[in-house]
Amino acid sequence: MSQALGTECIFYTHRLANPEVQMNVGQIIRHWGYPVEGYEVETKDSYILTLIRIPYGRMGNNMTAQRPVVFLQHGLLATSIIWVSNLPNNSLGFILADAGFDVWMGNSRGSTYSRKHAFLPIDSKEYWAFSFDEMARYDLPASIDYIVKKTGQKIYYVGHSQGTLTGFLAFSTLPKIVQKVKTFFALAPVFYIRHIKSIPLLQIFSLRQPLFKILMGEKDFLPETALNRILATTVCDNEITSLLCGKIIFSLTGFDTKNLNMSRIDVYVAHFPGGTSAQNILHYLQAFYESRQILQAFDWGSEKENFAHYNQTIPPKYNVSKMKVPTALWSGGKDLLADPEDVSDLIPQIRSKIYHKTLPDYNHLDFIFGIDAPQEIYYEIIKMIKNTL
Repeated sequence: MSQALGTECIFYTHRLANPEVQMNVGQIIRHWGYPVEGYEVETKDSYILTLIRIPYGRMGNNMTAQRPVVFLQHGLLATSIIWVSNLPNNSLGFILADAGFDVWMGNSRGSTYSRKHAFLPIDSKEYWAFSFDEMARYDLPASIDYIVKKTGQKIYYVGHSQGTLTGFLAFSTLPKIVQKVKTFFALAPVFYIRHIKSIPLLQIFSLRQPLFKILMGEKDFLPETALNRILATTVCDNEITSLLCGKIIFSLTGFDTKNLNMSRIDVYVAHFPGGTSAQNILHYLQAFYESRQILQAFDWGSEKENFAHYNQTIPPKYNVSKMKVPTALWSGGKDLLADPEDVSDLIPQIRSKIYHKTLPDYNHLDFIFGIDAPQEIYYEIIKMIKNTL
């Protein structure tokens, strides 16, 4: 809450930093009175991921009873912390736990909570040689298999942004995983990116591949650093500069104050971006220029390299129409990344679609941070799940 301390505060209204600025995801969950568990899962290609679990809500929700399992997967440059960054009555992770669900949250390889490998050092080029291909092929199967084995149940999958993309890829190519997923809830669905309007990303994509590699390198891209928290506590801690901070930090995705709790900007800034690989961004660049009507796997740059990875000289193409998981989607009319035109191209190809809702004023962040996201999306998800029980 802002405090007026006299006439000297007319142009500078100081606000105490939210304590979550200095916390990790587990500490935030405990801070609000929820139980939390953490698990490390090794993928088939030896990356070690962290899964975060909220096994039940603050009221206990009959702790001994079996609760439906929901798995939340974050988007590009985010981490599991996005699902608990708002107040408990506005964060999907907390809302689901209080509604009686067993909530699990994934962390993609290379992000803040999944920066380990069984034998590759994290500062090696080899560690960072991955894109959303590997997240779909290895991360999601490893995470889902672990959760299903641990709980003895199939899961409900919720993805945001890149979390939807990896869902589309995994569920259209890996039949064994499909058998373990009851319903796919896609928030800000990403598959095509031909019409994105994010100015910073368009500027990055304009570099083309050779220059991109020179400027961006071949390792990590926008990792979470101590600078995030310094900005949150020293620059973004008042009502005037928090607006500027939001515009800068969220310039990739778009920033609109109308549906955000501006008193939480310091929390968002402290934990975003959470990092990925430069190769992952390069794959998006390839998709922007080369996908035409079909998204394809990462092009390793030569027929020899492609053959080594795919047993064919051209990267294989993805076909989302093969996906059989029942899918519900929510898209935004003002989304700079999951552009309405790209979503309209995607929707007819999802043969297993059970629901699609367009939110005309929603941008890319509203799906996870929006003040009215519970009313517009989260309660609908809960209702749909309970109707299948």
